[in-house]
Amino acid sequence: MYSSTFIFASKEFDAEFHRLDAAIAAAARDIPGYLGETSWENPQTGLVANVYYWDSLEALQALVKHPQHLEAKEHQSNWLDGYQVIISEVLRTYGDGGLGGLPPGPAPRDAQP
Repeated sequence: MYSSTFIFASKEFDAEFHRLDAAIAAAARDIPGYLGETSWENPQTGLVANVYYWDSLEALQALVKHPQHLEAKEHQSNWLDGYQVIISEVLRTYGDGGLGGLPPGPAPRDAQP
């Protein structure tokens, strides 16, 4: 499993931002290999993190190459005051199962948590 974390500081969002944001989220959910998503906001810094989970790098790349994602990236400076993307391979996830909606994660590897 892979995760793509998009961390950003926002400026003012307009109707075009909201249109593209909704279209990109819908496109991501339609890509075979999409496993789920979550978002976080840090009130102290104002930073927002959107985390998408994928079963393969190919699935993640399908979103990266999506026309509306490319359009948003081209105009990101209109809405964002800086961003960073982190692509990670998830080695394992575990928990008590009480947080529904998050992807279950891959089978554990040899390493211990």
